[in-house]
Amino acid sequence: MILQEIAAKTRLRVEKCKIQKPLEEIKAEVLSKKNTRPFLFEQVLSSDDLSFICEVKKASPSKGIISRDFPYLQIAVDYEKAGAAAVSVLTEPEFFMGSDNYLREIAAAVDIPVLRKDFTIDEYQIYEAALLGAGAVLLICALLSLEQLQHFRKTADMLGLSCLVEAHDAVEVDKALAAGARVIGVNNRDLRDFSVDINNSIKLRHKVPDNIIFISESGIKTAEDIEHLRKNNVQAALIGETLMRSQDKVKELTRLYGAVKMPRVKFCGITRMEDADILNMVQPDYAGFIFAPSKRRITLSLAQSIKKRLALSIDTVGVFVNEVPKAIVDIAHALTLDVIQLHGDETEEDIKQIKQASGCDVWKAVRVKNSGDIEKWRNSSADMLLFDTFCDKLAGGTGRSFDWSVLRGLKRPFVLSGGLRSTNIVRAIRGVDPWGVDINSGAEVDDIKDSAKIKEIMTIIRRLK
Repeated sequence: MILQEIAAKTRLRVEKCKIQKPLEEIKAEVLSKKNTRPFLFEQVLSSDDLSFICEVKKASPSKGIISRDFPYLQIAVDYEKAGAAAVSVLTEPEFFMGSDNYLREIAAAVDIPVLRKDFTIDEYQIYEAALLGAGAVLLICALLSLEQLQHFRKTADMLGLSCLVEAHDAVEVDKALAAGARVIGVNNRDLRDFSVDINNSIKLRHKVPDNIIFISESGIKTAEDIEHLRKNNVQAALIGETLMRSQDKVKELTRLYGAVKMPRVKFCGITRMEDADILNMVQPDYAGFIFAPSKRRITLSLAQSIKKRLALSIDTVGVFVNEVPKAIVDIAHALTLDVIQLHGDETEEDIKQIKQASGCDVWKAVRVKNSGDIEKWRNSSADMLLFDTFCDKLAGGTGRSFDWSVLRGLKRPFVLSGGLRSTNIVRAIRGVDPWGVDINSGAEVDDIKDSAKIKEIMTIIRRLK
């Protein structure tokens, strides 16, 4: 049986590693470092919609070499930009041509969690995974006793690592549950003969309680497959070969996920005439001028010059923080703004007064710490709410995102802001279905709007149709 053969080779590999770095030494090294994002793998898979775990894999025993060129780092980054919730990296060297170096470099290059896909037969490998930067490890029921599963899970828990406990049949699902698994993956591929039946995970779905994350693994190739999984309350799909063979990861994941409603796009913090030329090329919906203390603050005269250069199809937004209403209205009239964005401590009375005096739409920016901040403004008279990341020292432009899950279930349209960039824009759009997205620092290099970043963001968004 191929699985046992792989396990035997893995034992030899682990023993060699122990000679180079003994267990107590690697333990001490791992425990001396704090895990700043414990159990992130589980967090990102706990969404309302099906998530994707995308695999970086050079070869497999059943398919041989999948990618001869194998630009593994670029593949992982492309997965992140395509909207993957997590990346799975094969590190088994002999049968899958994997490498620990792949995992180490990928974990450092992406912000999403990375699963170490290997054949765990010794607790040493869990400490290895933590040292390499993994957020999760794979535990295969067919390889491990119940006692081993429990011990390895507890070891991973201590390190803040999630465990994807893999089963293939009903007996193994029961074993995973008995081991206390919080994430169970059902492999649609029978590791004894490599035959694949995507319905295998569907048939076993009912055995796993809803409070445990359920993943379907292997053989997922079509949008119909994904929809079938969705209808059966599968929380995530682990996909390897289908994506590995695709040259356009965003397009392929869009094909599998399904098209989404296109949000309006705003690039904020425009400060140069060259910025107008960049925006004219990509045609976003809005350009934002900041008239408040900020490194992107602009004068009225420069804003007027830039506006003249902007295409007429691009609406302009003026951003103000605790400004006197009359000053806001004067600038709005002088610049013929389309939207006024209030990013300070403005009240409902301020919003109504400014709307009436300016004749512009008014957007109220809400800096989010928790769901209470959203509830406070749910019934605001503002034409649009814009949700941004809370910061004590800055009214906006922090470059940091917040927990988007607090926006789920909000009935009124909203604009999402805060730390949006090419690597997370797809997850943001799919995750909370915003009316619009507001990008600032994520489109910059050294605080200057960057043509390549703006083009990439717009290209990614438009490929979601």
